[in-house]
Amino acid sequence: MWGTICNASAGMGKMVPEAYGVSPWAIFVRSDSAIRRPQDLKDVPVAVGMRAGSHFNVPFRLEKYLPIENIKVVNTGGFGARLKALIDGEVEAASLLPPQIAMAEQLGLRKVIEDTFKTLWWVPDHFDPEAVRGYLRALERAEQAMDADMAKYLPLWKIAVPSEFEAPWDFSKFGRGERFFYRTLPREEFDDTLAQVKRWGLDQYLGDRSYDGLSYST
Repeated sequence: MWGTICNASAGMGKMVPEAYGVSPWAIFVRSDSAIRRPQDLKDVPVAVGMRAGSHFNVPFRLEKYLPIENIKVVNTGGFGARLKALIDGEVEAASLLPPQIAMAEQLGLRKVIEDTFKTLWWVPDHFDPEAVRGYLRALERAEQAMDADMAKYLPLWKIAVPSEFEAPWDFSKFGRGERFFYRTLPREEFDDTLAQVKRWGLDQYLGDRSYDGLSYST
């Protein structure tokens, strides 16, 4: 859920507490990099998208290996930008999400650390509740369809690959990416996330900090 809380409370909508996602996450470096372990990322700026999942996972995961003052990030834009910056040598390490993780693997980049994380779903607070419920039900049906025949849908990853990354990708190795869960996010997980965001000093844009205040009612 890292990042979504700040986005939602900065006037971009409210979270939907009845659903969440679980997404892969990883930090990659180039194949010729001297960085091989999480500890080697000491004082190395990691490319992230500020206040998003790619950002918050860096201190959250690396703090097991490094003091927080030695964990550095650099804002390198959004979709596809971090992978391109890594390939072009503009950054030494990049925090990646699907499908960039699978792309990085097929490009021969080295994975330093990987894990999964929860993502919150959020909507503009003026949206019609029935429309939101219908959207969530559609996502749940899509998950069921993928569970029944994953191979059928993996080629659709080509739609998510930016044009500047045209290559003979093997989409059969891309995996499913983020999984959607139509179930309630535990309040204690929300509270723990908010506490971590504050401890890292990344709560500058938080307005309402309460679970109820940030929740969209469906």
